[in-house]
Amino acid sequence: MAKRAVDVFAAGLGVAVTSPLMLLAAVAVKLTSPGPVIFRQTRVGRGGDTFEILKFRTMRAGAPGAQVTAGHDPRITQVGAWLRSTKVDELPQLINVLRGDMSLVGPRPEVPRYVAEWPVEQRHQILSVRPGITDPASIEFRREAEELAGVDDPEAHYVSVILPRKVELYCDYVATQSFVGDLKILLRTLRTVAGD
Repeated sequence: MAKRAVDVFAAGLGVAVTSPLMLLAAVAVKLTSPGPVIFRQTRVGRGGDTFEILKFRTMRAGAPGAQVTAGHDPRITQVGAWLRSTKVDELPQLINVLRGDMSLVGPRPEVPRYVAEWPVEQRHQILSVRPGITDPASIEFRREAEELAGVDDPEAHYVSVILPRKVELYCDYVATQSFVGDLKILLRTLRTVAGD
């Protein structure tokens, strides 16, 4: 309950503080690429319930391709590349936090296809908490797209190499989570983004 109260307060404050930046991002997306400003995708949340995650659209609307992106994916727009590099594309997830879909800190929500790859026991553990905007796996795999760009089959590499490591990190987070731990993860995330 205390974590939820902190989430609502911090997400509300975050929306208020970043609203000018989000407005600029929305205008930039709209003016530079046809299609919706917001990208919506089904993800799996607490208890296995699905929800629509919100992001600023960074790819050309309707462009076909894999669900993972690798390196300089031609589907990514010029503005989208900047939004991704600065993580501004993730700011609409503050709305997901206010809605109760997500927390500020928690295992990143995956698409149903990848959740089906998780071992059953770990799946129950990971889905026992709200997914988050950031977590230790987000920090460790900050350069995931670059790693995927260096392999022949990014999708297979993601499922066989990256996803199992993420599952370990998700479970470790769930088993050790605390208020102080969440604060440290938020600070590490801010330092990581600022350092790029």
